[in-house]
Amino acid sequence: MIDLKGKTALVTGASRGIGAATAEKLAAYGASVVLAARSTGDIETVAARIRQAGGSAEALACDVSRYEDVAAAVQVAIDRFGRLDILVNNAGLIEPIARLADSDPEHWARVADVNYKGVYFGLRAAIPAMLATGGGTIVTISSGAATSALEGWSHYCSSKAAALSLTRCADKEYREQGIRVVGLSPGTVATDMQVAIKASGINPVSQLDPSVHIPPDWAAEAVAFLCTAEGDDYLGTDFSLKTEEGRKRVGLA
Repeated sequence: MIDLKGKTALVTGASRGIGAATAEKLAAYGASVVLAARSTGDIETVAARIRQAGGSAEALACDVSRYEDVAAAVQVAIDRFGRLDILVNNAGLIEPIARLADSDPEHWARVADVNYKGVYFGLRAAIPAMLATGGGTIVTISSGAATSALEGWSHYCSSKAAALSLTRCADKEYREQGIRVVGLSPGTVATDMQVAIKASGINPVSQLDPSVHIPPDWAAEAVAFLCTAEGDDYLGTDFSLKTEEGRKRVGLA
C-alpha cells in the first residue's frame, strides 16, 4: 500500500480527467491536496468529494501560463498545509487540432504556453519550496507525442517534447539535492481530450476505438507509484504506462 500521509501535493488541471483522478488518488493515500484549475467550479466539487471521504483538500483558480498564478498556488500549499512535497504538472491542451498551414497562431501559442511554459513555471515555483524542506517529487504528465510527429498535432508534439527536455534538465540539476523529477506517458486515456481528438478526424489516433483508452484512475495510480521510491528507476525520463512491464510495476497488469 502506498503511504503518502504527511505529504502535501499540488495538482494542476485538477478539474477533470487525469487531474481530478490524481487528486483523489493522492488524497486516498493520505496526502493533503491543493487542486488548481483555471476555474473553481469543478475543482470545488472534487475537493468536496475528497473532504467527504475524510481527506484534506483546498481548491483555487490557477492559470499555469501565468507564473504568478503558479507561485501563488505553491504558496497556498505551504500556508495551508505547511509544505509542498509533490507537484503534478497535469494541465494540458491539444485543441484546436489543425495542420500547420491551417493553424491559428494565437491558439497554437496558447497550447505552448500551457503545455511547455506551464511546466517550467511549475518547476520554477516548486523546486525552491521543496529544497527548503529537504526534497520532493515533480511528476509531469507527458505523452508518446513527446517523441513522435503526428499530423495536426505540431503544437502538442513540440510542447510535450519541450516538457520532456525540462524533466531531463531538472533531474540533472536537482536529483542530488533530493528533488525527484519524472514524466508519465500514460498512453491514450478516456478523457475529454480524446473526444476532441476523435472529432478532428486527423491522424491515426483519431481513428482509435474508445474501448482502447485506459481509465483516468490508471494514470492516477501511476502518478502515486512515481511518488514513491519504487519510481526511482525512472527519474529524469518518461515512465510509460503503455507497456506490459510498466503496468506490472504499477500493479495494473
